[in-house]
Amino acid sequence: MDLDAVPATGEGGRVTREDVEQFAAGGATAPLPPTATATAAVSPPAAAAPALPERPAVPAPTAPAEDEVIVLRGMRGKIAEQMVRSKQFSPHFTFVDECDMTEVAVLRAQAKAYAAERGVKLTYLPFIIKALVQTLKEFPSVNSLVDDSSNSYIIRSEYNVGLATDTEAGLMVPVVKHADRRSLLDLAAEIQHLTTLARAKRIALEDLKGGTISITSAGSIGGILATPILNYPEVAILGVYKIKDRPVVRDGEIVVRKMTNFSITLDHRIVDGATAARFLNEVIRLLETPGLMLLEDV
Repeated sequence: MDLDAVPATGEGGRVTREDVEQFAAGGATAPLPPTATATAAVSPPAAAAPALPERPAVPAPTAPAEDEVIVLRGMRGKIAEQMVRSKQFSPHFTFVDECDMTEVAVLRAQAKAYAAERGVKLTYLPFIIKALVQTLKEFPSVNSLVDDSSNSYIIRSEYNVGLATDTEAGLMVPVVKHADRRSLLDLAAEIQHLTTLARAKRIALEDLKGGTISITSAGSIGGILATPILNYPEVAILGVYKIKDRPVVRDGEIVVRKMTNFSITLDHRIVDGATAARFLNEVIRLLETPGLMLLEDV
């Protein structure tokens, strides 16, 4: 992030931490760095976000002197506004199924050394993005943005995947642009690049814009299921959870496989439950037989 582009409010014209957080969250406007504008994806004009309804008048909770009061402001405040807006305007529903990641694990193990020689950490996420993007081409309504100002939605021709990323400053969603044009190794490199910049608070504002669908993954921390909130105005977010050895039945025998759960949360105005089931089934089919993805790889 170019600090010269951040509006300063500190004493003597200093840039404060809050200034940086608000700028990164889109709370202030400033010229984008030339490198960001040169690679920006072409997007349709974005409609203004709907105004949040007025909050009901309720008594404030009592805060004894020994309690700590934290004001939602800066990046945390922006995150809070976005979450409220999403839940207020998008009727969420979530569909869940399990996936056998054993074959992907074999491919990943074979390719990890090759990727490491090129300075890239190969995780499971590039394989998941590859399967997700191929499935979006069969279910284009899932790759959409809602325009509540005109009671419509826009099916995007680009496939830009946002990655919900935990940082010290709060949740950021850097966007892998044109994910359909990237190889597995290129996806891995871009994921590593963007998440590193986000956690270092050096990511360009342009890299946080333009998403058409998001992924949230807490698999490295743990957990088997969640119900993620949509990154409004997107209509879908894929939840990825811990991959672990589980006993399963294959051909009448109990065997140990690397299993995980996936959830897909969708805006029910745009996508019905049957479509959600078919969509997630296809993502899982590609990941359980990853050789199929290579047939159409870029």
